[in-house]
Amino acid sequence: MQGDKNALILLTGATGYVGGRLLKQLEDDGHPLRCIARHPENLISKIGSKTEVIQGDVLDKASLVAAMEGVKVAYYLVHSMGSKTSFEVADRQAAQNFGEAATASGVERIIYLGGLGNDDEPLSPHLRSRQEVGQILRESGVPVLEFRASIVIGSGSLSFEMIRSLVERLPIMITPRWVSSPAQPIAIRDLTAYLLQGLNVPLPESQIFEIGGADQVSYADIMRAYASLRGLRIRMLPVPVLSPLVSSLWLGLITPLYARIGRKLVESIVHSTLVRDHSAQQAFDIVPMGVKEALEEAVGHEDQKFTLTRWSDSLSSAGALPAWGGVRFGTRLVDSRVMELPLPPENIYKRIISIGGKTGWYAYDWLWQIRGFFDMLIGGVGMRRGRPSMRALEVGDAVDFWRVEAIEPGRRLRFIAEMKLPGRAWLEFEVTANGQGSTLRQTAVFDPLGLSGQLYWYGIYPLHQLVFKGMINGIASSAVSQNNN
Repeated sequence: MQGDKNALILLTGATGYVGGRLLKQLEDDGHPLRCIARHPENLISKIGSKTEVIQGDVLDKASLVAAMEGVKVAYYLVHSMGSKTSFEVADRQAAQNFGEAATASGVERIIYLGGLGNDDEPLSPHLRSRQEVGQILRESGVPVLEFRASIVIGSGSLSFEMIRSLVERLPIMITPRWVSSPAQPIAIRDLTAYLLQGLNVPLPESQIFEIGGADQVSYADIMRAYASLRGLRIRMLPVPVLSPLVSSLWLGLITPLYARIGRKLVESIVHSTLVRDHSAQQAFDIVPMGVKEALEEAVGHEDQKFTLTRWSDSLSSAGALPAWGGVRFGTRLVDSRVMELPLPPENIYKRIISIGGKTGWYAYDWLWQIRGFFDMLIGGVGMRRGRPSMRALEVGDAVDFWRVEAIEPGRRLRFIAEMKLPGRAWLEFEVTANGQGSTLRQTAVFDPLGLSGQLYWYGIYPLHQLVFKGMINGIASSAVSQNNN
């Protein structure tokens, strides 16, 4: 494999933050590439014409064997941090499946991204699981190149979004002990450079490389550096104790994180994540940037579509959606509204495709925020994810507590809900030409789970009347106003 640019590469985690960045760079370098995804439709709009996408799951060993046919090197960039249940059990089974499938298929190299952590200290469940995954992959017999990294700084990364939100929204903040834990942040550009060079590093046997940026800092230091970059002043008031649970709820209120992810992150932050083995400096032709440069690059790239992936766009960020095996629980409930407008379809579609995030939902945004707040309190994603800037939406994008499920450019946009619900929900907008104007149709569909689902729908029916009526009127009003300007 070393130096062979014609060798087929398998990429897992292509819908995630790091995997999405690596996908584009592998394509730009001309590598034959195959991606495996549970929902291939969410990748179709994000890949080049020569990249192959097949359906598969790391928890389904048979699908992995099929995906690895003819593969020489496989990137393992998946984990179950977003899982509502035991992510350690899921990670363990996935790694075992992957290693066994790689062995059976004759894969010559696995490149794995894990987490930094001192083996001599008790680790958080998340860091412990990341290192256990590396061990399981090595036990497969396939040579494994494992990178262990600390905080990742880049536009849209989980850590960067947390830091930015805290600094921008809290000029005075109470800081628990974990903000002082030492870390060695790495810029996303440097991280993907290591992953790319990992294709060509000699690997006679498995090897672990600890990688990080040029600076050893704490979260508090990073927040101060971000504040300086943005010309903001912040004051930190340290407190001796703040449990991971309380910290995670606090993060959920202030930042885009929600409690389930925030708690796992905080449990990991309390540990030192410094590079102790510097062998990567000799093995790789990379000079990592420092925190200030990484932050400057992250801020500068935030609105650039060609570089932007977000941690919340990962399909695992909300946890697994309910899978009911095709069994229908009750009759689907529908709220469908139609409006005729004297405008061409493209004018109306522009307002539809810009929905969510800072644009809002065209009516009663305060009710959406309240619904998101309650969703966050019960472990859901809430409204903190926003949307991927103002670029055109693509299938698989996260928008507040929805995810884009289908798009027909210029005609139709459909979301599926990722909020906590006693059922499944969709929201669809469709615009079609009609003589000299257009027909706008807005449809909300709810598939209730038993009696609790029925009670939920009818219990908030009066609010639905306000929100859904206001939303279609708001889209129409915005389209007309934009057309007149």
